[in-house]
Amino acid sequence: MKKIGIIIRREFLRRVNKKSFIILTLLAPVIFAAMVFVPLWLSTIKSSDLYEVAIQDRTGKYASLFKDTDYFRFVPADNSESFENTSDRRSGSFALLEITDDLLNDRKAVTLKSEKQVPTDLKREVNRILSKYLEDEKRASFNIPNLDEIIEKSRVHIDIKTVKWEKDGSVSESSTEIASGIGMLFTFIIYMFILMYGAMVMQGVMEEKTNRIVEVMISSVRPFDLMMGKIVGIGLVGLTQLFSWFILTFLLVSVGGMFLGLESGGQDIVAMQAGAAEMPEIAGLLSKLSSFNFIEIIFYFVLFFIGGYISYASLFAAIGAAVDNPEDSQQFMTPMMAFLIFAVYAGMYSVQNPDGPFAFWCSLLPFTSPVVMMVRIPHDIPFWQILVSLVLLYGSAIFFVWLSAKIYRVGILMYGKKPSMKEIARWIKY
Repeated sequence: MKKIGIIIRREFLRRVNKKSFIILTLLAPVIFAAMVFVPLWLSTIKSSDLYEVAIQDRTGKYASLFKDTDYFRFVPADNSESFENTSDRRSGSFALLEITDDLLNDRKAVTLKSEKQVPTDLKREVNRILSKYLEDEKRASFNIPNLDEIIEKSRVHIDIKTVKWEKDGSVSESSTEIASGIGMLFTFIIYMFILMYGAMVMQGVMEEKTNRIVEVMISSVRPFDLMMGKIVGIGLVGLTQLFSWFILTFLLVSVGGMFLGLESGGQDIVAMQAGAAEMPEIAGLLSKLSSFNFIEIIFYFVLFFIGGYISYASLFAAIGAAVDNPEDSQQFMTPMMAFLIFAVYAGMYSVQNPDGPFAFWCSLLPFTSPVVMMVRIPHDIPFWQILVSLVLLYGSAIFFVWLSAKIYRVGILMYGKKPSMKEIARWIKY
């Protein structure tokens, strides 16, 4: 165990002290926070450009409907003018809206012409104005008194309130959407880190094997201790980076929220201080979030992350020991990548029915359970299912470590050719 501890410390410190690790750890939360707040900030910046749109309305019914906005200025065009090609276009106009017939009779009698791609905002504005007018005109053609009022009163929208019974008899407001979002977030994190750090284990083994460093190390430590030290050390690097990202992202998002609140005149902060009674949306969101036991979710996340990482990383280590270059590893990587990708798709489909048979069985299979189970846990599944999944996962992890150690102890000193599956099977029997 002492030698394993030395290897763990070596692998951990060697990677944590790298500039690339420090830069990625600090930069990733900044990028994530920027993805959240930069679009919000950019949306508050209004363009000073004003586009002129000429309207050639041959029916005389629709031109008066268009009013100037902050971005578009609508001006009438002479119906006698021809706009068949670019040279005939109206000078100074960005686009031409041409209406040739009654739109109730011919919906295709309207065209928006421009030398450039028509902006989505302009197309949306024209569609909105014309659709609203045609709807009103169509309703008027029915000659039914107070039809608009009847239609408005007949509209009914139901938003079901979901409530969860607690074990102590109390109730709390819940949200299936939030539960699905939390599950998919942790699912993506587990998938990303298993793939990233599992591949790092394989790359590290291949580098040591190629540089013949492993021959010196094997003389003083057992192959199994070397493999386990490398797996655990790199796994601790992953957990360190993961929790660093959580903490830094939380701090950056909090600071960014305060900054945007101040920039908007402090209205958000004043509203927050006004109390939840005046902010029913935020109060409802906080109430729904409070129904989730985040400590329990994070605890299970760590357990499934460790189990899934050990399972895949041990197989990655075996692949790295069996081959000499990255090209040869693709043959053995394909099955594991297929399982990981299938696990992600299984998790996405399990969001729709987390208690269904597909989600249930995929959350028990060791190759898919770390990913799929994190989708199901926020939906309060029975504890026995989580327990069975963990037992199968860690039981399989122990088996994979034993199997990989058999391959590792032979393959780590094999050079010169890519072994076949039959030859690897013989290594296991040694």
